[in-house]
Amino acid sequence: MTPGLRTVPVQRRSAARLARILDACAELLDETGYEELSTRAVATRAGVPIGSVYRFFGNKRAMADALARRNLDSYAARVEHRLAAIPAADWRSAIDAVLDEYLAMKRTVPGFGPVDFGTRIPAGPPGPAPAPGADPAPVPDANDRVADRLTALLAAQLGRAPDTALRRTVLVAVEAADALLQLAFRTDASGDPDIIAETRELVRAYLARTLG
Repeated sequence: MTPGLRTVPVQRRSAARLARILDACAELLDETGYEELSTRAVATRAGVPIGSVYRFFGNKRAMADALARRNLDSYAARVEHRLAAIPAADWRSAIDAVLDEYLAMKRTVPGFGPVDFGTRIPAGPPGPAPAPGADPAPVPDANDRVADRLTALLAAQLGRAPDTALRRTVLVAVEAADALLQLAFRTDASGDPDIIAETRELVRAYLARTLG
């Protein structure tokens, strides 16, 4: 079950309603930003009763998190489709596909800018402190989830095991690319082409020692 999702839709009608809610959430994020987002506004935009929103989500943060996870599922599917047409040995083209699909979503997918894969919205107030002696609850990290998905896809593409070393290398590349692409889109709404080109070269050079 997706974290934060109260009910998993089992019927086509219910799944379509959930999709409309997330679509409306994405549109409103672009129009108003996260701070002004409300479950009532989402219900109105989606054309569903407010109770339908609360059937799936307890609050707007859970809704935005679900949208981020949908973004990641879509991204992974797009990358997998691109990799299917790339020869296994051509890892540079595979990395280009990974970057190109991210850039395409950043420029065209509603709500992707504010939410991305889960790192763009405020974390909100901290939760309750763990009980004395208990381990603190792990904090989900979007780049960890992205690295997990890309490690599996690239390992399959390269015909190797998705081992710890590959996963660590992919995570470092994801973190570096994420920071640089944030800069690219902060300076240019469509993404500064020079910074994007530098990001591509940096990621390729770093991965060459492992994949080359």
